[in-house]
Amino acid sequence: MKTKSDLKRLYNKLALQQQELQKFFELVQPYQAPMDRSLEYYEELIDDFLSFVGLSKNDETLLAAINRIVNLREDAFLQVIASYDKEQQIQMKEKAFLWVSRFYIKRFEELLEWIEQEQLFDLFYRRLLRHAHAIGKVMSSWQSSWMAQIIYGINEELYRLFEGDEGKIFEMLLQKGLLDKGHNGETADRCYSVLRMKEDGSFERLAYKEAFHEEVAEVLAKLAEAIDELDKIEDTLFDQKAAWLQYFQALYNALQQSDPDKLVPAWADVDRAWMKITTPLQIGHPLEYYEDIYRKAVALEWDVRIANPDYPSGERAKKIERMFTKVYQDIGIEAPSLFQRCIQNIQRVQLYVGRPMLFYGSEFNGLFSAQVVPNDEVVSKEFGKKIFAYPDMILSSQKAKPKMRLSKVVFGEELAEAIRGLLYQEEQWHKIYDITTIGHEYGHILWMDEDTEVVMNKSGMFKLTEEFKATSGGLMAFFCCEREDLWYELLLDHINRSVSLIGWMEVLEVLPYYVEGLLHLQALFETGIFRFCGRLHIQINKEKYEAWKSWYEQTYKELAKHYIKKLDSALFLEPFIMKNGQSYLPKDEEIKDFVEYYYDLYKKIGREIDR
Repeated sequence: MKTKSDLKRLYNKLALQQQELQKFFELVQPYQAPMDRSLEYYEELIDDFLSFVGLSKNDETLLAAINRIVNLREDAFLQVIASYDKEQQIQMKEKAFLWVSRFYIKRFEELLEWIEQEQLFDLFYRRLLRHAHAIGKVMSSWQSSWMAQIIYGINEELYRLFEGDEGKIFEMLLQKGLLDKGHNGETADRCYSVLRMKEDGSFERLAYKEAFHEEVAEVLAKLAEAIDELDKIEDTLFDQKAAWLQYFQALYNALQQSDPDKLVPAWADVDRAWMKITTPLQIGHPLEYYEDIYRKAVALEWDVRIANPDYPSGERAKKIERMFTKVYQDIGIEAPSLFQRCIQNIQRVQLYVGRPMLFYGSEFNGLFSAQVVPNDEVVSKEFGKKIFAYPDMILSSQKAKPKMRLSKVVFGEELAEAIRGLLYQEEQWHKIYDITTIGHEYGHILWMDEDTEVVMNKSGMFKLTEEFKATSGGLMAFFCCEREDLWYELLLDHINRSVSLIGWMEVLEVLPYYVEGLLHLQALFETGIFRFCGRLHIQINKEKYEAWKSWYEQTYKELAKHYIKKLDSALFLEPFIMKNGQSYLPKDEEIKDFVEYYYDLYKKIGREIDR
């Protein structure tokens, strides 16, 4: 009972901390009375942030700064620094990262002190949290050099050498064997190495240990300290000491590995050890690879997550399985091993619904709202996957944001109010989150074989279909098991997200989500829910909803066939989108006109509050 009580106390403490953090937004709310004196502290922090990054204070920079600090979102910040030259933008982004990392690390240290004072959990977990924090601080200091070498270094060089032709870049990387090797010597779907150009103009791969020698040495030292101390303490709460020690040792071994061709198998051992840890406190290690669009170098994630002890289990896995089985039968293409693999993975999912507790490194540039991992399909075949979701955090953060003028201009006042009103229908909101976000993470599991990503990624565009496939999978599971009168709220939420994703047009790290939004817009226009002629016209009724639903049912089946046949993702996307610099635009003229209209508005008034 003490364990559950301690988890609830910590979970509630994190909720209160988030509420405190969201007081920043009160600085931009319209007030009739003089400002609350307690907000002076938050105003001083904003002034310090803006001064540190080199921005003057006005309505736009104030809101951009708050979003960067509270929601860790870079999009508004990138817009307010867009007029600076590229080198200045990089320096300002780096300064913002440094300020934010220091701000949160101080907060995490205060939280850990509170846990010690309240004697929550047992000594094993209090020390484990301390070691996780020590490792996280090193990961955070490492992040700057990771960005400098990969994102602002070799990737800029590749872009210049090949004049921005990503297809040619990816072809060269494949031909010259510059991607990491997987489990059986095949090309892997991600890298734990860095590409470096030699003096003669050729390229070489360096393991993180070689490319970031000092930073990795520091992390290894912190891991060794954790292993040494935790080995002397007993886990009296969950009896998983052996699993934790095996996990930290696997991390040590993977970071110690200097042969680029042995990195993927070494990190697979990390994931294997991690899958055996089933406690409500979970650590997240380097898993995702969105930032590096060329070689998918794995980012420096490090965090601690806590599961909500009171979250209901639900039947989402059964709905996903039922939908997947029906679609597989409807398609009629025999792929028995893939089918069995996906069914097993659905049934073996470990679902953790809760909050982020501590986070570091690349996560100071944005937290995910949910995540399904590991990405290594060989490990997933053996152990299944973990899904993490943060509905309480997401709902609270969305409520705290001020009303934006852009929403009213694009959707009209009535629809903008209806969309915002969903946040206050909490029961309905959680059901929608279950469909669109947790369903999205389950949707990633479907139609995936061990080599699916590598084979479909020949043009480097796999991620651009994968996010759409995931969201569509969650929607399809709802369509398959529709019992509640939720269609209107679901469509409202979907419309809002699909349009808002246009704002990420020039943020390369989240390009897959922007492209996903373009495909959702295709559905909204094709089914007549959207029309655009100078301004957006929206028609929502049951008939339009049924047409929209049919569009997804047909398109999802076509995409599933694509995955079963392991065709290049570019072939699926070709009818819908075309290249536009480093980003994409819709091929359909009406949709293209709307996307350009919205993005132009976004740049002009996207940071203006509706007063």
